[in-house]
Amino acid sequence: MACGKVYLIGAGPGDEELLTLKAVEKLRKCTVVMYDRLAGTEVLNYIDEKCKLYYCGKNPGSHYKTQDEINKMLVEFAKQGNIVGRIKGGDPYIFGRGGEEILALTEENIEFEVIPGITSFISVLNYAGIPVTHRNIARSFHVFTGKAADKLDIDWKSAANIGGTLIFMMGFSNLQIICNKLIENGMDPSKPCAVVMSGTTAKQRKLTSNLKNIYGETKIKNFHSPCIFVIGEVVKLNDRLNWYEKKPLFGRNICITRSKQQSVPMRKKLIDLGAQVTEIHSIKIRYTPENIKDYMDKLNEYDYVVFTSSNGVESFFDVLLKENYDIRNIKGIFAAIGPATEREIKKRGIIPKIIAKKFVAESLYKEMKKYVKQGDRIFIPRSKNSRPYLAEVLRGQGCIVDECYTYETLVGDVLDKECFKDVDTVLFTSPSTVRNMIELVGIDSIRQKQIVSIGPITGSELKKHNLSYKMSESYTTDGIIQKLVAGNIN
Repeated sequence: MACGKVYLIGAGPGDEELLTLKAVEKLRKCTVVMYDRLAGTEVLNYIDEKCKLYYCGKNPGSHYKTQDEINKMLVEFAKQGNIVGRIKGGDPYIFGRGGEEILALTEENIEFEVIPGITSFISVLNYAGIPVTHRNIARSFHVFTGKAADKLDIDWKSAANIGGTLIFMMGFSNLQIICNKLIENGMDPSKPCAVVMSGTTAKQRKLTSNLKNIYGETKIKNFHSPCIFVIGEVVKLNDRLNWYEKKPLFGRNICITRSKQQSVPMRKKLIDLGAQVTEIHSIKIRYTPENIKDYMDKLNEYDYVVFTSSNGVESFFDVLLKENYDIRNIKGIFAAIGPATEREIKKRGIIPKIIAKKFVAESLYKEMKKYVKQGDRIFIPRSKNSRPYLAEVLRGQGCIVDECYTYETLVGDVLDKECFKDVDTVLFTSPSTVRNMIELVGIDSIRQKQIVSIGPITGSELKKHNLSYKMSESYTTDGIIQKLVAGNIN
């Protein structure tokens, strides 16, 4: 078997949008991925669903894997012919022991590439409104590891008098020692400084003070690792240069429960508004294109073609394209259950005439009954799991309805159950997402969160399980986002 390759990938400090384009490209190629806590679970959104995951992170006080064990895993996976992604928070070579891992690979003649990452001491401070340098205030910066500040051979006299901005990474447990050493060696106790905890994530917190008092204040405020400690006059700029903490959804960790493909537009909007997004793909889509072939010869006979989901649109038109079917043969009027489904139809160059005002079958029927009459032939390509309501009421009105199951929804997978602990708000967009999430993470875990339903049908499923929820007036994902921003979901 040919030997594989290892990509040592810097994942940045936590915000998934700080991943580089090259990191995303390489992650998608990997057959095995090894990751740790500092990289965040959001980066796992970019791996292939068949990729095997291994958690090898290190939490303070407890190591799941030793460094030697990690090195051996990299070598073994590569020798098995895998494309291995080793994800590391920040940049692999900045206090990340990336060099040790690469040296282990070179000893075995294993091919590798190192993908640089955006280092936390720049990005975290940026997100806290603190520039590392600023003209006439700080023309230099100096970075130290504070992990073993009481043991490292740091020239404290030079550090205390060098000027510029001083940054200590991984030094929260030694914060008091660092402050004392700097003061003992001549640094002004009133020097401005700040501690930034869990920077670029929903847990980001910032404390500004002076060198003398910062340690005691972090204890009062219950700060904990991971933190970055910064000392210098640039700290005074944090209020004026603060941008991230002013975003409307800053501090929120919001869980999207849709399929991977459907989650993308909503995730981007939430992140842009300052939220940290946790994705648990409770639904997997299994397309059944063979079912459509039974109806292709009579598509031109239908008076109406009705879509009740975006997935239905995609599955239907993908088959037509694959079978070289000319959609001009379809003479019927198109109907869509809501704006998202309408947009998917329009992408195919077709303008639906009937559009439901709300994302429920009852609303779509309310619009359709203005047009349909007894004897009309109606085609509904839909999910095998969806409600039969629409077909039933149309048949009751005397219409001839054919339903075609173009796809079905299956229970998805949880890449890392631990990520759900940090979630404060869960968004449910269909009854199946409710049922599947209960199976994946447990009803007790969900009950501890704020729950938001996209509409009354999903709400009914939540009620069955005695789960309290809020709902926006508009039964769309944009409606949920607007409600979250307005602060009306509490």
